[in-house]
Amino acid sequence: MGVALSGLFEPVEISIANLSGKKVAVDAYNTLYQFVSTIRQYDGSPLSDSKGNITSHLSGLYYRTMNVMKQGVKPCFVFDGKPPAFKKQTVSDRINVREQARKAYEKALEEEDYEKAKSKAMQSARLTSEMVDEAKELLTYMGVPWVQAPSEGEAQAAHMCLKGDVYASVSQDYDSLLFKTPLLVRNLNITGKRKVPNKNIYVQVNPEKIVLKDELNRLKLFHDQLIMLGILVGTDYNPKGVFGLGPKKAYKLVLEKKSFDAVFSDVEWDFDISPKEIFDFFKNPPVIDDYKLNWRSPNPDKIFELLCEKHEFSQTRVSNALGKLANLRKKEGQTGLDKFF
Repeated sequence: MGVALSGLFEPVEISIANLSGKKVAVDAYNTLYQFVSTIRQYDGSPLSDSKGNITSHLSGLYYRTMNVMKQGVKPCFVFDGKPPAFKKQTVSDRINVREQARKAYEKALEEEDYEKAKSKAMQSARLTSEMVDEAKELLTYMGVPWVQAPSEGEAQAAHMCLKGDVYASVSQDYDSLLFKTPLLVRNLNITGKRKVPNKNIYVQVNPEKIVLKDELNRLKLFHDQLIMLGILVGTDYNPKGVFGLGPKKAYKLVLEKKSFDAVFSDVEWDFDISPKEIFDFFKNPPVIDDYKLNWRSPNPDKIFELLCEKHEFSQTRVSNALGKLANLRKKEGQTGLDKFF
């Protein structure tokens, strides 16, 4: 879900080319959920091989990551670890929502309402541990580094960005800003024409960046107040937030009351977890410094083995994606992929 602050920030539209030569930390789970949710057939069924194994996540991870690297970006992927104990209810609620969506999907299929079926199928998307393991395996074969976070991937990515090891955090969610990433990039893996849900309209989606210090200055907020604002409108740890408070009302309340105690003494809090516990987690999440960001040349044999032999991807298409990356490096006066990585 992420924190519901979309109406508060003013992102700056960029192109992928603006990120050329930059290292970025990608929220892996957020990205893989995008792929397994949106890369589907007309009736909502995910891409799969002849044995019924879902391959939507691998397709998105391979082709879209290759496209980003082809434009000079150096992505590393950060995977979630163990969520905080107080996220248990949120996880349980999400499972229930997906189950209800799955039932609605099956009903829509029976009625041959394929537009509704696809919509419900996207809502019911699941990411299994096997899918995550295969994603890590594919990244390794692609020569793309990945980091296993001790807890929330967004927190680890923000930490890496704060240290200067990467240029930006990449995620669709705004939580990265609450974890204090200096720079958030959105839409990196969904750039292009996208259909508006439930409408026969397509829009162009481009990457966008949000610079934390610029937004805090514009909003006249300290970072602690941004965390408070996020908690009021709802985070993964207190979904839906405080009743009756959207981003604008919550923003006004934080500006007026200023301090944590003043803000939360003035609202009705009905969650099992205290707002202070959520606040403290955003301020000091579990992160690690023991990681290595080494980009290597792809291993074509292993990529073909996983994608083509195991999951029946088109060898020609897989090979073309590799070739385009290699050709680009040669045009730039490099002798091979090693010079890039």
